[in-house]
Amino acid sequence: MNINEIAKLAGVSRATVSRYLNNGYVSEEKKERIRKIIEETGYQPSSSAQTLRSKKTNFIGVIIPKINSDSISRMVSGISSTLAGAGYQMLLACTHNHEKEELRFLNLFKENHVDGVILLGTIFTAEHRKVLKSLSVPIVILSQYLSGYSCVYSDDYRAAYDLTSYLAGTGTRIGYLGVTEKDEAVGKERLRGVREALQDNHQTLPDEYIRECMFDMESGAAQAKALLADVPDIDTVICATDTIAAGALQFLKSAGKRVPEDIQIAGIGDSSLSRVTEPSLTTVHLYYEEAGTEAARLLFDLIQNGEAAIQKEVKLDCKLIVQGSTRGGEQL
Repeated sequence: MNINEIAKLAGVSRATVSRYLNNGYVSEEKKERIRKIIEETGYQPSSSAQTLRSKKTNFIGVIIPKINSDSISRMVSGISSTLAGAGYQMLLACTHNHEKEELRFLNLFKENHVDGVILLGTIFTAEHRKVLKSLSVPIVILSQYLSGYSCVYSDDYRAAYDLTSYLAGTGTRIGYLGVTEKDEAVGKERLRGVREALQDNHQTLPDEYIRECMFDMESGAAQAKALLADVPDIDTVICATDTIAAGALQFLKSAGKRVPEDIQIAGIGDSSLSRVTEPSLTTVHLYYEEAGTEAARLLFDLIQNGEAAIQKEVKLDCKLIVQGSTRGGEQL
């Protein structure tokens, strides 16, 4: 069954059927005849032909650094539900935290004509900026700020500042398990928040009180062990993520430390993991699913309005969640 046969059965011209399929003007009488024939025959327009006509694929490329992450899965959930509601499909690409893979997928999406891209980037090199500039489709940066692009990101500085300010009231020797400062948000901004909150509370964060971790529990445990070996009288450990904090907590308990009596510990992210540890982790809630939803909405605006669209930067708030891993820990 093709468009010519539909036209013949409906008693209309091929051009009329074409206008009907592309939402053009067709009289109600002819529209009903065409609709009835299509319904009876089960005719489906060619998706490739529609793409050629409209220059739209209804595919959105989404690039993420890893899959097994509570925060990323929540952002992807927000993206997915919003895309589906607008008739788009998601093409998900995982880079496994390799920046070269980010570049490869950006180029791949550029060559395969998606309607837009959402990038959950971690590190933006000169090569990243070059590839981003070469994209002919709209892009939204999610979970990081990048000047010149529409972005949706959490207030990572405020999350770390508020958490540290709270803990500075019950701890005096405070250590930090962070990640590489090449990561602008989780690395640099959260460390800046910790440092400035301690400074405002008349405390310091000596270099020997800082350890750099990977984004996993094993690294959190290993670096907590190294920190405790170098600073045995430490009484508070702040972690850049809940996953790192869960690993550190596991080590501290195995080392015979009472949490929070001997050492209090906290993370950032309000992940499901923070609620199943014993004790539950004090953390900071970040609005990850809402961030994914907002990123998809910004992308729709860029797609629909083209060059007339306004670049927007959306910074989302955060909320301190006090639980059992810190002294005086009660749910706020």
